[in-house]
This record gives sequence, structure tokens and C-alpha cells, in this order.
Amino acid sequence: MDTARVRMNRTALVPVVVLLVCVLPVAAAAWWGLPVLLVPAAAAAWVLRVGVDVGPAGITPRTLFAGDTVPWDDVAGIRVGENQDLWVVRASGTEVRIPVLRARDLPRLAAVSDGRIPDPT
Repeated sequence: MDTARVRMNRTALVPVVVLLVCVLPVAAAAWWGLPVLLVPAAAAAWVLRVGVDVGPAGITPRTLFAGDTVPWDDVAGIRVGENQDLWVVRASGTEVRIPVLRARDLPRLAAVSDGRIPDPT
């Protein structure tokens, strides 16, 4: 089984480009406006980085700065939260949020997990 990468849709970069166009006049006005360009850069990095990797080693939820792998032996199940977000439940009882995926994506997660997560449909 190869590692499957599930990321945010790249069309989410369109608002980031619009944001960049909107902050360019502020950044060009004075030297103190240049740090404003960090906002669209951080937003683009977030869109490109956040997601989940599912592979033979386990599930790796990726945030902007971190990505901690939950091994398959430690996965007790998947919990659906109040806002239809997904959480990996560890055998110890702690939970790790899976970014980008929602309850509607459970069949997709089951397919890329190579049968380790049962298909709810």
C-alpha cells in the first residue's frame, strides 16, 4: 500500500490570490506595509500543507507546522464530531483531529486505508 495524500482542493488558492491583490497597495505604500504580505503567504502555505496522509505506517494528520503519525496498532476507531469533523481515537483514549476530511469522506478514507478502517456504507 502506497501512502495516500489527501489535501485541500487547490481552488482554495483563488481567495488567497484575491487577498494578495488586495494587500499589495498596503504593502507598496510604505516599508511598514511589507509584513502584511506574510498574511497571504501563510494562507497559501496552510492550503498547500494541511491534510492527512494514510499509509502503511498509520494515519498522519498534517497541520501547518506539525504532523504526528498515529500507528495502525494505536488506532481504536474514528469518531465523527459535532460539526461532522473526523477524529482518530487512540487506544489510550486520546483523540487527534483529521483536518480537511468530514463525515461524508469516510468511504474515501476507508478506501485509502486498505481496509483498516471499515466502510460505513
